[in-house]
Amino acid sequence: MMLRIRSRDGLERVKIDNPNATIDHLKSLIESELRVPIQSQILSTNQNLLLAKTLEDVARFTDMSNPRTLLSSLNLTHGSIVYLAYEGERTVAGAPPVTPAGSFGKKMTMDDLIAKQMRITRQENPHCELISFDRDSANAFQHYVNETLAFAVKRGGLMYGTVSPEGKVEVNFIYEPPQQGTEDNLLLMRDPDEERIVEALALGFGMRRVGFIFTQTISQDKKDYTMSNKEILQAAELQAEGDLKEWVTAVVKMEVNEEDGSYNVHFEAFQMSDLCIKLFKEEWFEKEVEEGADPKLSKMNKDVVVGGKDTREVDNDFFLVVVKIADHQGPLSSTFPIENRMISVTMGALKSHLNQSKNLPYWKRIADFHLLLLVARYLDVNGDVPALAECVRTQSAIPEGYQLLIESMASTG
Repeated sequence: MMLRIRSRDGLERVKIDNPNATIDHLKSLIESELRVPIQSQILSTNQNLLLAKTLEDVARFTDMSNPRTLLSSLNLTHGSIVYLAYEGERTVAGAPPVTPAGSFGKKMTMDDLIAKQMRITRQENPHCELISFDRDSANAFQHYVNETLAFAVKRGGLMYGTVSPEGKVEVNFIYEPPQQGTEDNLLLMRDPDEERIVEALALGFGMRRVGFIFTQTISQDKKDYTMSNKEILQAAELQAEGDLKEWVTAVVKMEVNEEDGSYNVHFEAFQMSDLCIKLFKEEWFEKEVEEGADPKLSKMNKDVVVGGKDTREVDNDFFLVVVKIADHQGPLSSTFPIENRMISVTMGALKSHLNQSKNLPYWKRIADFHLLLLVARYLDVNGDVPALAECVRTQSAIPEGYQLLIESMASTG
């Protein structure tokens, strides 16, 4: 059988003809063929051997320390990898000269060793059991993109809601930050002051930021990817920022039937895999996507291993974990004009909204995130804003002072 030997110098091979070969036999072959003295060899089936920094660390790998152990008893078969650490230096056949090392792991940097062991695999199960969208919020988001933007440019928003102990995410409102969308790009122009108000409202509602939602354009329907490399980068950045293991990225797209011209708008939901977030945080991704680059491939700035091959290009689907979707009727309405769209929200909209709901309890008249975002600009963000939102959450009477302020604002419309 053939065994692959991975050391700090890369991947080499030795051929073993004896079916009853022992570790001592393997070490003799490594000495004769790879020119590493037996007394200097430390072997293990554990790849972490190559990350050991000291002799003491290396000595902890004892699974192949008994020279009489049969290789077959270690489940080593044709093509298996054995990891080799050694002290000293050698000339590798066919390799360029290297700088003398003199101790473990010094011929390659730790980053080089880690890069050679970074294997890209799929994550089978999400941390989020299910994502459920408030019907009104989801419809308000997709309707604007469909009717006003015709899915010609991208649009995005930050989703807020709750997370159950079982990992179910409920989205109850969508905040749309200032942004610029084109056919291929979505630039979120984050406004820290406005987001502080959003977070204060979410606090009062008993909610938190739970994900990112964006639309793909009609031209992307013809592409052979689920998410582009630019979308992967943006989604990973926001998920890493959110630091919520149940964080969800939702994609809204329009699919057109070329035969009859009919179309269907549908939602898909994903989590960026744990490995994707790790790679993003540790800056493995090339952050700038080159013009003309294949959009279905994400580019790394170091080699990774995909399917047993070293590469710097990874199919985006490796980073996506599918999440099941449901819907529900949330506690908030979503009929008030939405912030940061083509038409600015005015106090006239507030006056009209209140006039249409005179017969309802006051908490219910203002139980709309987008309305409260307008009102909250004139309140104390740390005290008044969460207090007013909590009245809505608990369906309590709105203090008269807040009512007078809101009515006064509406009267200017």
